[in-house]
Amino acid sequence: MSARRSSPGPELMLPGLREVYEAYVREADALPALPGPLQAEVWTSAQLGALEAAAPHEQGRLAALGDLIGCLRAAATPGARAFLRAIAAIGPVKGRAAAGRAAGALGGVPAAPWEGSLGRVVPGQAWLIQEGPLDGDRLVCEFRYEGAGTAGMHALAVRLSYGDAPSEVVIVGDVPALMAAARQAMQAELCVVQPYDAAAVGARLRTALNGAEPLPEACYPALPLARHRASVLP
Repeated sequence: MSARRSSPGPELMLPGLREVYEAYVREADALPALPGPLQAEVWTSAQLGALEAAAPHEQGRLAALGDLIGCLRAAATPGARAFLRAIAAIGPVKGRAAAGRAAGALGGVPAAPWEGSLGRVVPGQAWLIQEGPLDGDRLVCEFRYEGAGTAGMHALAVRLSYGDAPSEVVIVGDVPALMAAARQAMQAELCVVQPYDAAAVGARLRTALNGAEPLPEACYPALPLARHRASVLP
C-alpha cells in the first residue's frame, strides 16, 4: 500500500496496480477543464486504451477497470466524477453500469459543464477511401453531438488491411480538412473517395474492432471511443 495514502482506500482485485490507479486519479484533475465532450472522450479513451494495451487478457482488463472505478469513486473529486461519467458513456460495455453507479454516488461533487453530452452522438455521412490495392480500405464516419449543430463535429477514421484487420484507428476533429485533403488526393488520382452505406460500415467496424486479435499499439488510444462510435452506427 502506498505510504502517501492516509486510508487504505477501496479493496482492489489487483493491489499491485494501486499506484497506477492513483496516477489516473491525479491526472483526471485536469479533465473538467477540457473545452468539450469530444476532448473529454478522447482523453478518457486514451487512458482506457492504455489499460487495455497493458492487460495480459480480458479478465485482467476487466479487473483493472473495476479497480479504477472503485478508486475514482473513493477519490470523490470533480475530475474523478468526470472520468466516471465518461467511462459510463463510452467505456467498455461491461464497465459502464458500474461507472454510472459510482458517478451517481458523487452527486454532491461538481459536474463538468459537458457531462450531459458525453456519448450522445448521432452518425452522419460515411465514406470509403481507397488509396491502392495494398493499402486496404479507410472507412470515415462523421458524428455530431445531439442538439449541438456542427459544434464538436468529428469523424472516426479506421484503416482496414487484408482480412479487415485494423491497422489505424484515429478520431479526427477537423472533418472538413480531412475530406478536402481526400478530395485533392482523388483529383490527383492518388485515391478513390465515395459515399459508403452506414449500415455496411457499422457491420465491418464492429466486427473488426471487437475481434480477439491484438491490434497495432498505435490503435489503442482511440480504440474505446472507436468501439462506442461503431456501436451507434446502423
